Amino acid sequence: MTKILEVKDLVTKFYTLDGVVNAVNGVSFDLEEGETLAIVGESGSGKSVTMMSLLGLIPMPPGKVEEGTAYFMGVNGRHDLLKMSSEQLRDVRGGQIGFVFQDPISTLNPILTIGEQIAETLTRHQGMTKEQAKKRTISLLEQVGIPDPELRYDAYPFQFSGGMRQRVVIAIAIACSPQIIIADEPTTALDVTVQAQIVDLFKRLREVMGIAVIWITHDLGVVAGIADRVLVMYGGRPVEIAGVDDLYEHPRHPYTLGLLGALPRLDDRKSKRLASIKGSPPDLLIPLRHCPFAWRCEHAFDRCWQEIPPLITVDERHQTACFYDLDKGGPRDG
Repeated sequence: MTKILEVKDLVTKFYTLDGVVNAVNGVSFDLEEGETLAIVGESGSGKSVTMMSLLGLIPMPPGKVEEGTAYFMGVNGRHDLLKMSSEQLRDVRGGQIGFVFQDPISTLNPILTIGEQIAETLTRHQGMTKEQAKKRTISLLEQVGIPDPELRYDAYPFQFSGGMRQRVVIAIAIACSPQIIIADEPTTALDVTVQAQIVDLFKRLREVMGIAVIWITHDLGVVAGIADRVLVMYGGRPVEIAGVDDLYEHPRHPYTLGLLGALPRLDDRKSKRLASIKGSPPDLLIPLRHCPFAWRCEHAFDRCWQEIPPLITVDERHQTACFYDLDKGGPRDG
């Protein structure tokens, strides 16, 4: 399949009064047309900052994208997102790449109606008239499952539930039929039933519209039902990339193994405690010279404290950044 996005060696830092926060440290990945890539990891691992860096959403200062490339195959050809001007990025955001933020309450403007906020995207990126934008907005509200869309057009965000507000944010993201949607933990603040509805909505939109999706989450339970591939991040770095089935059946990094061990299993009839990962994430104010997971890893040995492990291919379309071979139960060859 055609690669629609190729990110190489992305580095983002924040220059704060306390020091330099090394938030993203050499992230590389690609995304194919119509694919869903899940990016998982605990809070502070760099998931959201990575995506916001690509679209110029990092506040500067204190943030700064230091290095890297992000080639996007847009409607006007292949361009590096990191080298685009602010005006060019405004054309890409919303028009070609949609972004669903984590908190719909802060995403939506409380003094504008739902209809106005969706229509604004259509008039800005597609040059629609007010009447055309209203008609399309009503259709979008219906598409994302908002009941009585004609009546809801003039409603305000406070009149909607959390799940309905998230659907409105999704409607804004898909309004211009973008090639990619970045969904930043879109189910975090929702109850389990509504979470399932939002996941089903994304799956349906992907099938109908052929949109590629980057799904940011810390919930591996959600990932299993929506993703094609998974990128696991830790300490601002990718530590494992694999197909979703391969990752669940055969994890190759101790951190991934720990995340899966902490996941409740409904199909497991044996009663057992969930695993926990001891310790805390690394302090990103301190530049790392060794494996970022070494402090918490029961398999760490001398080499782990001397070098940062690169991503290596261990199987077809399966990469891991670890010097320890979980299959062999010892240090990896080479």
